[in-house]
Amino acid sequence: MGNKGGKKKADKTVLTEEEIQFLLKNTNYNRDQIKKWHSGFLLDCPKGELDKKKFLQVYKEFFPTGKAETFATEVFKMFDTDGSGKIDFVEFLVAISTSSSGDIRKKLSMAFNLYDTSDNGRIEKKEMIKLLNAIYDLYGEKNRKGDNDPKERTEAIFRKMDTNYSNTLDEKEFVEGCLSDPVLMKFLNPTLI
Repeated sequence: MGNKGGKKKADKTVLTEEEIQFLLKNTNYNRDQIKKWHSGFLLDCPKGELDKKKFLQVYKEFFPTGKAETFATEVFKMFDTDGSGKIDFVEFLVAISTSSSGDIRKKLSMAFNLYDTSDNGRIEKKEMIKLLNAIYDLYGEKNRKGDNDPKERTEAIFRKMDTNYSNTLDEKEFVEGCLSDPVLMKFLNPTLI
């Protein structure tokens, strides 16, 4: 929802009935839970928006041994659905709900969108390599040789998932490939939040 319609909300700290209705339809939360999440969000983000700097700071706290910036930047862009450079409460709660829900297909769809950095509906090898490097950085992985080399790992992933031999992965190939291989699913579906 964010602010895709272009109409700017005057006070980002106020949760409107329209936003509550949207969140009731698009998250796993009830009205009371939404209001509690909103109160907590405002404690951390008094202006009603989470900027990239604060988002990166939080990510670095979750991954103190790694370099979180590249991966967190991609996650931030994915959550900032209106492209405003800030995550408002609605964007935040939809992302939290999706990433914490039990629906693995929704989580994998979110992971697909993370890897598809060009937003063209396909994951290209260069996008996969970039995100694999970011995941390694995030977890502080130093060994990037042999099977751990991001280019080699990308080639192996594409050999397994690229069922139509297009040298790209569409969402169906990505989701089905992850579902058929628990090791790949764990590796390609990192914890976003």
